[in-house]
Amino acid sequence: MTTVTAVPLQPVKRGYLIWLWLGIALACVSAYALARQGDPALVREARGKAVVTTPSGLQYKVLKAAPVGAAKPTVTDVTLVQYEGRLLDGSTFDKSQQPTPFPVAPGATVSGFSEGLRLMPKGSKYRFWMSPALAYGAEEKRDPTGKLVIPANSTLVFDVELIDFIPETVLRQMQQQQQGAGGPPVGAIPPR
Repeated sequence: MTTVTAVPLQPVKRGYLIWLWLGIALACVSAYALARQGDPALVREARGKAVVTTPSGLQYKVLKAAPVGAAKPTVTDVTLVQYEGRLLDGSTFDKSQQPTPFPVAPGATVSGFSEGLRLMPKGSKYRFWMSPALAYGAEEKRDPTGKLVIPANSTLVFDVELIDFIPETVLRQMQQQQQGAGGPPVGAIPPR
């Protein structure tokens, strides 16, 4: 039978223990700060019970519910919306002056806006928080005078009211009929 001999550990100096505990505390504080980092509005708003986060990271809150059973647009529709776009500091970078047509198809507008429109029933009003990945990413937006409107890597906040929607093919037919009659085009679709 063999005997295992225990080797006693040397005592650790008190100074080392203090540094060890300070390091652990610093690591915990750093981990907490890192977890809270990111978009302050997204973190803050995510605590609200009414905020929903989609798998893509789009966050939304229903500001005004639609009537029960109201239809939702699909990617082949064009919506008519009232909207206001803001930065996280609350400054407005764009606001519709009248109901504005927006196509729902991916690529026709920023992906967060397209995804958000498909979530909304007709007659509802939603608030969306779009991370840079769902908005303009590292691209900055300037107005025609060259003034910076949306800085690169900005999280955008949109309040959107969905007034109505129709299939894009119906809108195109209406535009062709209107142009054939010599009138101005109906509901021009804004570019991305």
